Amino acid sequence: MIDPAYVPHHRRIEQVLRERITAMRPGDRLPSDAELVAEFGVSRMTARSAMQRLAEEGLVAREPGRGSFVAAPPAHRRADRLMTFSREMARRGRTPSSRLVARAIRPSTPSEAEALDLPVGEPIVEIRRIRFADSEPIALESVILVGSCARAVMTADLERGSLHEAITRSGQTLRRGTGTVTADAATAEDARLLDIRRGDPLLVERRVIADVDGRKIESTESRYPADRYALDVSFDVEDALPPPEEPT
Repeated sequence: MIDPAYVPHHRRIEQVLRERITAMRPGDRLPSDAELVAEFGVSRMTARSAMQRLAEEGLVAREPGRGSFVAAPPAHRRADRLMTFSREMARRGRTPSSRLVARAIRPSTPSEAEALDLPVGEPIVEIRRIRFADSEPIALESVILVGSCARAVMTADLERGSLHEAITRSGQTLRRGTGTVTADAATAEDARLLDIRRGDPLLVERRVIADVDGRKIESTESRYPADRYALDVSFDVEDALPPPEEPT
């Protein structure tokens, strides 16, 4: 009969390393597989399994030929608030930057027209950028804007400047948005642009933002490597008990 208090060896190693990591800094070196074998008296496979699980959670960065290191914490954002990427990173003490991949004015596709409540073929502005924090790619961002944004956005410095500031200069005041967050696997293009492997997990955020009059101005898809970005969520807990019945 298995002792209910028994903890598998790889779990025990994980627990010990988690405690150590809380007192360490990003970039600090962690024990090698061989050092874990000697310390815990386990097989190399068990040691490797424990470290790999921590890597999959984003706590450990494994670099072939160099070893394992404490990973930098992912960037976080509150799910109920949208701040420009540059301000968001700056608040966290990281240096934001962008690389422009595409910028064009073209006819809208049926799905783009539906997202922004436009006639199919209506001119829209397309912007695609890679967003960086401390030179690390954090997101592949694809933005579709209504044509009235074109004059300001097509001439704006979108590698060092803010897209939302450019939209504001076009006379639009962004006010409210809706969005969804899903998971996806990295495509070949994601892998190439975000410096990850094809098939790596992604956090995908899609949102639509409207102006003060409720007109849809922006439709955006942001694709984040799952170990580099996170959304913080606050919520109310619904009462588990049914409401009392009204007297008849």
